Amino acid sequence: MIEELLVAAAGAAAAMAVYAGAAARVVKQYERGVVFRFGRLRDDVRTPGFTMIVPGVDRLHKVNMQIVTMPVPAQEGITRDNVTVRVDAVVYFKVVDAAEALIRVEDYKFAVSQMAQTSLRSIIGKSDLDDLLSNREKLNQGLELMLDSPAIGWGVQIDRVEIKDVSLPETMKRSMARQAEADRERRARVINADAELQASKKLAEAAAVMSDQPAALQLRLLQTVVAVAAEKNSTLVLPFPVELLRFLERSTAGPSAPVTEASAAGPAVAQAPSTPSVSDAYLKGAAHAAEGVEPVGDLTGASVEPAPSPPEEGA
Repeated sequence: MIEELLVAAAGAAAAMAVYAGAAARVVKQYERGVVFRFGRLRDDVRTPGFTMIVPGVDRLHKVNMQIVTMPVPAQEGITRDNVTVRVDAVVYFKVVDAAEALIRVEDYKFAVSQMAQTSLRSIIGKSDLDDLLSNREKLNQGLELMLDSPAIGWGVQIDRVEIKDVSLPETMKRSMARQAEADRERRARVINADAELQASKKLAEAAAVMSDQPAALQLRLLQTVVAVAAEKNSTLVLPFPVELLRFLERSTAGPSAPVTEASAAGPAVAQAPSTPSVSDAYLKGAAHAAEGVEPVGDLTGASVEPAPSPPEEGA
């Protein structure tokens, strides 16, 4: 009798151990347990720790409550300004209601992925190329709102959406490079023109000061000579001021003959005989030179007579 009781107790203990092993569950800290009893949802969601279910009656589904990082495949689309681009993104989301995530949608991860792809295509068609390249914060907020609206009914919360990369065709890249180069060249020309304008104003002010003080121009000339001579050059270019040329021109020009008052008031005064012309003086000098030349024999032995002088005028 006692042996039968011991065998029965051992069998009951073994059965209890098997039942406890089948009913015992452990829910991790980042998980929540959703229990279905005969296919119906139990109201109580199992919290992290050790929990028990009824074997064969209850089904425990564990739902991860961590933030999930899901890459969105690159989507090709045409922007509002008719440029073909490929854009990929990444979505950060988490489950806030474990029961809703299991009941409302079959696979919430796949649903969020498909919704992210369609929303990304939609946002590409509504945006310009400049917005995709430089105004991504606004587009990220728009994507987040588009994903968060239906995801709330699934027990999922969209934490953040980021556009990763925008791929452009090679022709568009070259066009943008030429545009950027032209814009930089335009700014460089504007800056150079502005510098020339400022320099011309300063030079005009300096010229006004130097015109009042002529010695300043000479000092500036000496400074230029010193600056040029500092270089090891074999040739020295010396600028010649125009003012010095004008001064020399004024000094070399003789004073004009004054008009005497005697010619207007008194009788006519006998004028001195006029100076013989240049041709007369030349002829007389040639005649005197010919008289003093003696005949010289040439190399052939013939005598060379001096050429007769031309006759004087009035002879």
